[in-house]
Amino acid sequence: MTDSAAGLQVRKDTVSSFEMGVGERLVVTRTRFVPAGTSGDPAADGTQRLCLVTGIHGDELEGQYLCYEVARRIREHPEHLTGVVDIYPAANPLGVGAISRGIPQFDLDMNRIFPGNNAASPYEAIAADIVASLRGATLVVDAHASNIYLREIPQIRVNETVRDRLLPWAVAANADFVWVHADATVLRGTLAYSLNALDTPTLVLEMGVGMRITQAYGEQLADGFFNLMRRAGAWDGPVAPVRTPIVSADRQVSFLNAGTAGLFVPVAAHDHRVRKDQLVGRILDPASGTVLEELKSPVDGLLFTLREYPIVYPGSLIARVLDLAEEA
Repeated sequence: MTDSAAGLQVRKDTVSSFEMGVGERLVVTRTRFVPAGTSGDPAADGTQRLCLVTGIHGDELEGQYLCYEVARRIREHPEHLTGVVDIYPAANPLGVGAISRGIPQFDLDMNRIFPGNNAASPYEAIAADIVASLRGATLVVDAHASNIYLREIPQIRVNETVRDRLLPWAVAANADFVWVHADATVLRGTLAYSLNALDTPTLVLEMGVGMRITQAYGEQLADGFFNLMRRAGAWDGPVAPVRTPIVSADRQVSFLNAGTAGLFVPVAAHDHRVRKDQLVGRILDPASGTVLEELKSPVDGLLFTLREYPIVYPGSLIARVLDLAEEA
């Protein structure tokens, strides 16, 4: 369809589909926003293409609002769109529909089967189709939320193997924190790892908590996405000022884990700086009315991850703290 007022073309394309055993068809779609006066083929038009992907994990809903906000702003000012923007609102539509992290009934994490295989199972074929449709983009943003157990500040996660290439994009995305993390085998099945290996720059965005929408985070990262669009040459309109993130390169991330089972109640505020030995929270015993454990920050730093779900067991992750001792 076309916005007749400004010539904006909005197309809904099928990325992948297959027949299900219940007489229904599973369909993965994308919405393509095409600037006026162009064909919608970035290669032929010589335009840039930015892609926003979410819904790989069906219980991560924060990206849904981000997609809405980006689409809304493009429709509001289509005259400023100078490149193609593709939005993939539900890469795992069954998971989103069932509010399931993985693919329902298969206990399969979709973010471990990329780049996929068209000759394998239907879900691996879908993964391959998604990769094929994204390959060659100027930039891909793979938007995630945390799970139901943890709350994350808006952050970009970058594999150290592609740090030099991605860091200029990452610091322009209006996140609070850029986490440059080490390579690990488990990452090789993710969408971001697969696309970066195919020379398609891909950022992993994390924010908020599972099964929830944090509107302020969505608006913040939408500002960042438009800044990325402008940087890439896909948007010539005004953009909001973006914040300078803390970058974790050469900094230590400390993990705080529960030593006992019980009810975790936070004391320190999420997204705040804490001092070494400052109380982060307590694990309580509801039956006896006693405090079983007090958990304290091991360093001076930024509390960027904090336990959201209160029931914990020995080893449960309580918090992550980025070491800022030198700045303190």
